[in-house]
Amino acid sequence: MMGDRDFRNIIHSAIGSIGKELEIEIDSKDIQTIHLQEVAQCLRRSYYDRIDPNEFERRGFNELLSGLLRKLQYGSEPKEFAIDDIKLKGQVDMLVDDSILLFRSAIGELETPQANDILYLNACMWIYDKVDGVIVYITGDRKETTFSLTRNKKMFEEIIRRVRVLNDLLKEQKTPILEPSSDCSNCQYYERCFMKKKLSKQMSLLGMLGMEKSD
Repeated sequence: MMGDRDFRNIIHSAIGSIGKELEIEIDSKDIQTIHLQEVAQCLRRSYYDRIDPNEFERRGFNELLSGLLRKLQYGSEPKEFAIDDIKLKGQVDMLVDDSILLFRSAIGELETPQANDILYLNACMWIYDKVDGVIVYITGDRKETTFSLTRNKKMFEEIIRRVRVLNDLLKEQKTPILEPSSDCSNCQYYERCFMKKKLSKQMSLLGMLGMEKSD
């Protein structure tokens, strides 16, 4: 402990400030422009982000990896794909020759890529008109796991469907259905969809037994 200052809060505040500078800017009022990350993730989360947002707590610099690469201009400019009167907007982390690269942080080495990362990468290949893509997962101890992907039309059609669904729900101000996944536990909207993460009052088993004896 150095003096009376709470350095943990200072670090969290610094990470949050950097994250805000690096995150993709989304105009919540422009519902005719849908960003790829909105439809690659849970639609309910994207809906709340636009309609009634909660602050998201960033836990470390690994989560800022993609944003740093884009900011340092290793990636390309954002690109749009027309879907009737809706614009799907995406941006890659790095563009090398005819290949698209995405960089993601990971707790440990993965055997398979995350589903939303596959959807994102595949859609980028259609938006940028490229046929090959790579996802690179990097752990905190700098271990890398790489997965390659060839673009798939049916998978992109699913993204297009989700773009239309989110656009319609934003127009109608209707909350999307639940899409339970492993990401839910870390979502800032968890309590809106399920239950409170912690009980407001902890109960002790010994205390309960003591109460019973006193009656």
